[in-house]
Amino acid sequence: MLFAPKIHRRRPAVVRMSKQSTEAAGKLAVARVAVDVPLAHLDRAFDYLVPATVDDAAQPGCRVRVRFAGQLRDGFLLERVESSAHGGRLTFLDKVISPERVLSQEVARLARAVADRYAGTLADVLRLAVPPRHARVESQPAAADGERAPTREATPPIREAPPTREATTGWGAYPAGAAFLRALTHGKGPRAVWGALPGEDWPRRLAEAAAATLAGGRGSVLVVPDARDLTRLDDALADVLGPDNHVTLQASLGPAERYRRFLRASRGHVRVVAGTRAAAFAPVHDLGLVAIWDDGDDLHAEPRAPYPHAREVLLTRAQLGGAGALVAATARSAEAQQLIESGWAREVVADRATVRDRAPAVAPCGDDVDRERDPGAASARLPSLAWRTARDALAGGAPVLIQVPRRGYVPSVACANCRAPARCRHCAGPLELRSSHAVAACRWCGRPAADHACPHCGARGLRAAVVGARRTADELGRAFPDVPVRTSGRDGVLDTVDATPALVVATPGAEPVAAGGYGAVLLLDTWALLTRADLRAGEEALRRWLTAATLARPARAGGRVVIVADGALVPVQALLRWDPATFAARELAERRELGFPPAARLASLTGSPAAVAELVGLAQLPAGAELLGPVPIRDAERLLVRVPSRGAGRALASALHQAAGVRSARKAAEAVRIQVDPAELW
Repeated sequence: MLFAPKIHRRRPAVVRMSKQSTEAAGKLAVARVAVDVPLAHLDRAFDYLVPATVDDAAQPGCRVRVRFAGQLRDGFLLERVESSAHGGRLTFLDKVISPERVLSQEVARLARAVADRYAGTLADVLRLAVPPRHARVESQPAAADGERAPTREATPPIREAPPTREATTGWGAYPAGAAFLRALTHGKGPRAVWGALPGEDWPRRLAEAAAATLAGGRGSVLVVPDARDLTRLDDALADVLGPDNHVTLQASLGPAERYRRFLRASRGHVRVVAGTRAAAFAPVHDLGLVAIWDDGDDLHAEPRAPYPHAREVLLTRAQLGGAGALVAATARSAEAQQLIESGWAREVVADRATVRDRAPAVAPCGDDVDRERDPGAASARLPSLAWRTARDALAGGAPVLIQVPRRGYVPSVACANCRAPARCRHCAGPLELRSSHAVAACRWCGRPAADHACPHCGARGLRAAVVGARRTADELGRAFPDVPVRTSGRDGVLDTVDATPALVVATPGAEPVAAGGYGAVLLLDTWALLTRADLRAGEEALRRWLTAATLARPARAGGRVVIVADGALVPVQALLRWDPATFAARELAERRELGFPPAARLASLTGSPAAVAELVGLAQLPAGAELLGPVPIRDAERLLVRVPSRGAGRALASALHQAAGVRSARKAAEAVRIQVDPAELW
């Protein structure tokens, strides 16, 4: 266990001086160090003396090692000053681990702002922002990667040709698109929420925005949800910018390659970085644009403390540095809508005539008219309209996409007699079937349940309560025996498919891109998305439907989308009209009326009942704060703290952070998870 030094509330901690000469200490500079200690009551910079032997190497942004609380701890040198406000004696830096300046002043300010926004510590944010050091990569000369050695006078040249007429053609479909690119080219910081057209080549549009920013002499950070999207964006950037003018960052690269690419950006060899959520902190020089694609995707939410969202990190970065910002998606989140309504960003969308020309024809199954034509449509997984649409598309030589929200074969079964959910007798987990010949087994503990008997009626028969993607593929294979069936999901994700007749069954987020577009897209089991106990259920359902539907061909080219849902539902209506903006405005208005994010600020506290009660009792919550709950969650409980306005969010985060600091100073045995504006509330 780490034992912290005694501290005073109004002045920095007194740290004992080493045996080095006190006479030399008066001539040396002071370094302010962010020590890697994720304790809330020690979340500040500490002052150390810089020995003359490492004066040149100990520069802001480098990694250092210091003695802290009797132990050697790593940290980052934030800045150097001539004197310290600390009234006691200071000790010296123990070691400069590396003179490489991996933490820029801009990223350090951003990390501090993100920590304050999410009631976290700077140490936790810096772990997300700066990858672990790889000494061998760091020691390699720049020429080993085909680069020139960096100089302080100038960064290596990057091709910065103005965007050509061809490069701006795609943005010309949006009335405000050309003006957005011009502002980037002139070195300004425009802020936009972009609603991409159906079938839009969004990776190329983002690459064109990065090219316009480079033409203005500034760099870009582009963030996408997953590796498949990053591969598409990587190809587009290489095509638009040319080779060796950008890097991509993602966790799957491995520590050596990831650090090598990070250093290329940090050293100024490239000024365009694309990646997944961690790339939001990429050290790009002269940042002029931050962009995020599909900001509603839950992959943008960091699962590690302090749980920041990539969209909020990028918007904070744009605000602090005066850079342009682009929030882009086919759908629109309530947070993006709030940016427009508050005046912080401008809407970049196409006119309705262009949307109708690009969109596929969308038809629902399950409304009153459809039930009159096909009485079995209400209960069938594949109503006759969906079956005919798929048959016609296959006959026309085009592939068909079927989106199924559940993976697996039969992920949930029920009693064949009384329809009660089948549960494991050992852990009460749900039973599932993993294949057509498999014995029912528990989805939680994995125990087989061959002798399962319903505790309510005693029947032993089972029926499918929820059908997964693999079972759907089997059913379609029997319905279309001469057509190949391919699956894309957890067992294997397809990136692309050929423009040949085929049935492609995919779970949300795993839909492959078809050459020339799909002839038909079928959206099945929509109830699984709409009935989720989640504040964002409707928004998330529409986002996933639009993600699949945008892969279809335009209606003029025969593209069709069939959604198995009642056409009177609000999210379904938004899909039928292809109008995510109006739906987002309605969602935001409802949340504003109910007092939920993003209209209000909210914090989730999860821990044992005693620990949560202690934290709330210590916190000096802002006026108007409201406590919701607590409610039990497994072996813990969750309490929501809500403030009525976003302006009070900073005060809420500060109060929770200070209370957490008091608990950590007291060495509280039980931790409390603090999440500000969590992605999921229930």
